[in-house]
Amino acid sequence: MSEQKEGDHSAHAGRSVEEFKREREALNEIVLKHAGLQMKRFFNLDTQSYGAGALPKKTKELLGLVASLVLRCDDCVLYHLIQCRELGVTDEELGEALNIGLVVGGSITIPHLRRAFRSWDEMKKMPDKQPQDK
Repeated sequence: MSEQKEGDHSAHAGRSVEEFKREREALNEIVLKHAGLQMKRFFNLDTQSYGAGALPKKTKELLGLVASLVLRCDDCVLYHLIQCRELGVTDEELGEALNIGLVVGGSITIPHLRRAFRSWDEMKKMPDKQPQDK
């Protein structure tokens, strides 16, 4: 894993998107190995909540992204950015959603906003996946 830069205390500092995805998957396996019924139910509820319904998956992921930015959870922001990218979110849609997060969360979200755009730019350089169910 890449070295974290001095003074950069973000949750995914120095990690590529691919490193984040691998680490998240490995850590989720560990959590679920130790999880009781309630924790497993919560993980399932989280997964099911982002499925298509009255709102399409793409909209739900953008909502998750905005909430994560406002809560200043870098791992959450990156996770939702990855999902948004896979669902075909455009630069314009991303910009509008993150602007809402900035307006709601205030200037304290700016460092997280910077890292979000850095990760988005990194993902744009990666091979495109076919957008999933929107």
